[in-house]
Amino acid sequence: MFDKSKKPINQKGESRANSPDGKLFKAVIGATVKVVGQIISAEDIQIDGNVEGSISAEEHKVFVSACGNLLADVRAHVVIIEGTVKGDITGLEKVVVCQSGNVLGNIDAPRVTLEDGAKFKGNIEMDPSVPPIFNARPGKLTSNASDGDEAVESS
Repeated sequence: MFDKSKKPINQKGESRANSPDGKLFKAVIGATVKVVGQIISAEDIQIDGNVEGSISAEEHKVFVSACGNLLADVRAHVVIIEGTVKGDITGLEKVVVCQSGNVLGNIDAPRVTLEDGAKFKGNIEMDPSVPPIFNARPGKLTSNASDGDEAVESS
């Protein structure tokens, strides 16, 4: 009844379940699916459809395929965009806007790649010396003492 060997095909003729690095995503929002609200993911997620709201996957990847369309803020460890995103993007490790990508919003990440041909309108904040907030632990140093300020210890 259900043939799992058949994979959905996107506009480029590629399997929609494969990311640019060839790995399979467990969570996929299909091309004909529209989500309105907040998505919180504890695994890598691929967006082929439409999302309005917000997406959070702080320890994982968010991949917006060429047919993906977001009117949403995105916060993830790695964000890769081949489709369209209107909203702010926070990449705790990096953000990549591919050649077919179109972003209208601000990007905040230690590393940002805009491939040749990518469309982008907004601001980019990059400060690789500031560690992501989710790595801060009680009892550890939480500010950067190299700025001439004293380090503050959390309790």
